[in-house]
Amino acid sequence: MSTVVSMAEISRGASPSASPSGWLDSIIKGDCVAALEALPDNSVDVVFADPPYNLQLGGALTRPDQSLVDAVDDDWDQFVSFEAYDAFTRAWLLACRRVLKPTGTLWVIGSYHNIFRVGATLQDLNFWILNDIIWRKTNPMPNFKGRRFQNAHETLIWASPSAKGKSYTFNYDALKASNDDVQMRSDWLFPICSGGERLKGEDGKKAHPTQKPEALLARILMASTKPGDVVLDPFFGSGTTGAVAKRLGRHFVGIEREQAYIDAATQRIDAVEPLGKATLSVLSGKKAEPRVAFNTLIESGMIKPGTVLTDARRRYSAIVRADGTVASGGDAGSIHRLGAKVQGLDACNGWTFWHYEDGKSLRPIDDLRAVIRSEMARAN
Repeated sequence: MSTVVSMAEISRGASPSASPSGWLDSIIKGDCVAALEALPDNSVDVVFADPPYNLQLGGALTRPDQSLVDAVDDDWDQFVSFEAYDAFTRAWLLACRRVLKPTGTLWVIGSYHNIFRVGATLQDLNFWILNDIIWRKTNPMPNFKGRRFQNAHETLIWASPSAKGKSYTFNYDALKASNDDVQMRSDWLFPICSGGERLKGEDGKKAHPTQKPEALLARILMASTKPGDVVLDPFFGSGTTGAVAKRLGRHFVGIEREQAYIDAATQRIDAVEPLGKATLSVLSGKKAEPRVAFNTLIESGMIKPGTVLTDARRRYSAIVRADGTVASGGDAGSIHRLGAKVQGLDACNGWTFWHYEDGKSLRPIDDLRAVIRSEMARAN
């Protein structure tokens, strides 16, 4: 069950009904910048932000039949100037950077009204932009006046807190496998939120004017988080981020100041059934596995100095030296460099090329690396 907590409760530690961390899997009521100040440093794995777009609407929007379009004209989307919007953007981005882990990333979505200003501020604050993603809508709203192109997409920016953030999560192999073994592209096709997914009040009106489709959030979380990660949404709205996070086995924390949105999001999230652990396993390839140096095998005693390694057909041999290198004849070097040298090649994967004696059979030293990785996984 999701919990609504106040900033005061967070500063005291935790509310009795909240999660063990006080703020996990909860909605904090309040202004996003002030609420973010109550969260611990380096506590969040991913931020998904859907900030006000500052649409600058100049009046009522009508269809050709003169019916009124339910446009975004709420107070929370109103700013007196671009300068005021830029100051607001800078404040919440700085607050998000503090709570992000060094290995974390931030997603922000917007339209042409605001996304370029947000992107410029991100770069001014030394965030490192990893990608921009185009969400192309299968069912966009028409341009009723016929004076512009139909606005059929929104833009997402995916960024790291700094250029030094190299260990962020990107589930490349899982995305590729789910995309018919083709790299996932930066243009995504989803319908806007409609039908049964769209939350509505008792009056039949939309509960939130800019509710995002769950498919969009699912793609983001499956791409950049792991089960158990913490996802922060500082503009929680109708709770799409929380609903998808709960279903996918991630923790969430939302910040929202409007009680009506909090009520709708709470009811929505409470109805979500999380998927099972087996369903949530993330496919990963060799690149995602932790690096293990050949010297680790020597330090662990799995391979002893003086051990003779051969290729699978016993054509070449090399002796393991105490410093973690291998030698053959008058040549010495890493398992990769020497493997290439003895074959007369430019490159070689020494892990699969070199083998060791295991009783009466030969086994690749990569089998020993797999044992080390398994032990590392258990330790984590």
